[in-house]
This record gives sequence, structure tokens and C-alpha cells, in this order.
Amino acid sequence: MPSSLPRPLSDLPVRRLTRDDLVVCADLSEDRGWPRDEERWTLLLAAGTGYGIDDPDSKGLMASCVVVPYGPEMAAVGMLLVAGRHARRGVGRYLMQRVIEAAGDTPLNLHATAAGRPLYEELGFTPVGRTVRLSGAFAPAAAADPKSLGSSGTVIRSASAHDLRAVVQLDSVVFGLDRTHLLTRLPAFADHLRVAEEDGELTGFAALSPSAANHAVGPLIAKDTSTAKLLVASLAEATDRPLRVDVDARHEDLLDWLGRCGLRSGSETTVMALGGRQYADWPRYFAPFSLATG
Repeated sequence: MPSSLPRPLSDLPVRRLTRDDLVVCADLSEDRGWPRDEERWTLLLAAGTGYGIDDPDSKGLMASCVVVPYGPEMAAVGMLLVAGRHARRGVGRYLMQRVIEAAGDTPLNLHATAAGRPLYEELGFTPVGRTVRLSGAFAPAAAADPKSLGSSGTVIRSASAHDLRAVVQLDSVVFGLDRTHLLTRLPAFADHLRVAEEDGELTGFAALSPSAANHAVGPLIAKDTSTAKLLVASLAEATDRPLRVDVDARHEDLLDWLGRCGLRSGSETTVMALGGRQYADWPRYFAPFSLATG
């Protein structure tokens, strides 16, 4: 049964979330039918700033949101969740307004579901892109087809500690902003991290991270589509779980190839920005690091 909420909503205190809130954050994800993803919550609360509203009727959270800064030029918003018993009562809007106020002049970026997009548009966000989520069991036979992958002198291997600086440098060029504080935590978060190398030069990287019964691919950055395919195929060999990957919708060749490899298109998200623009060099930016928004 829905509880009563204070009127006005401004009587709801918004507080900073810490690592001590990991369990209640995961509980909130589960409440909304999302994977608990405690590893992802751990990473986001360490790399970003979490905002939460405590549920007056329980020891859990009424709502949550995380903001990960990429320097002064942009911050990414994710994990905007409202407990089911408090849904459609203005709590998400209220929390998002507080997040926007806290961001000040810093532009914001997020990935919106079809259900969440109207709210963000009302708050001033504008569409700047689109991603397609694919998931399923990866078929290695299709991935191994030379015609599918194309010719390449690229070597795919597991990343080492010595690769981290080159990964950060490539990401800063392709993504266009400084994500050092996020990427330096990636080796501890991801189950597998692969790099692509050609003539001694790093030309791409991709991570495989746990998410319930799936393994999620992302971020995925590569010099071209052939390299992106090689990275995905290498990661697929490292797991017996189904894959999940969010692909920039402009990469039609990669989307088609993933379909031939057994993954099926599911939900889509709209990339939206408030007070900023897209920085990424999209021809080399194939899949984001998922900060699912809602």
C-alpha cells in the first residue's frame, strides 16, 4: 500500500549516499525489477556522487540518483530510481530537480528509457543520440567467419596494469572528456578487460562486467568496426553467460553482426543532454559504460 508523502515534497530531505548504502541501493534496484548489480553500485558510489531520499516507512530508500563528473564540461546522471510504492507521485522529478540544482553550471548527460524521456524533456534535456540494447547467447561460429570480421592485423589480448595509461589516453581522445577516475577503477570492477593493439599502438579497449545472469559489454572503443567486433568476440570467449551490450544506433554494421551472432535487439534509450553537447568521436565510440537512468 502506498504511504503518505509530505506535502510539499520539499519536506523530503535529500542526502548524500555512501558505500555504507550499498545494500539499500541494491535493494532499490531489485524493487524496480533491475539487477542488484552491487559491483556497479560500488563503482558508481566511489567514482561519483550519490543522492538519496530515505523511505519514511522503512529502512530502505525511497529514491536514488548518481552523478559521475567528467571534469567541469559534463557530468553523467544514472541510477535514477524510485521505489515502486512511491512511483508516479513526483518523487523522481523532485530528486532530479535537486540534482540539477546541485550540478549548477555543469552540463548533464543521461540515457533515458521511453518511460523516462518525457520527464527529462520537461526538465530541459534534449535528445542527442540513441542506443540499442542487444542481449543473448553469443554464437562463436558466426563471429569466427573471416568475412564477418574482415581482415585485420590487430592483436586482441587481456589488458595489463601497464596498459592503463594508454587506455585512459585513448578514451580521453575518443570520448572527449576526462574519465580517469572512472577508468582507473575499471580493472577492479570488470571481470575481463581487453585491449586491441596494432603495430605496438593501442587502438581499442572493451570491458566485460557482471550484471545478474548476464555479462555486460562496455565501454567499447575501437578504431573501426572490425576492431570492435574482434574485441566483442574475445570477451564472448571469456564467459558462458549471455552477453548484453548497448550500441550507439549509428553503428549499423556492428548491430547487424551482433544479430548474426545470436544477440537480439531489445529496449532502446535516448541519449539526452542538458546545457551541453555530445563530445564523443562517435565513429570510434561503439558502446558506453552503462549508467542506466530510467
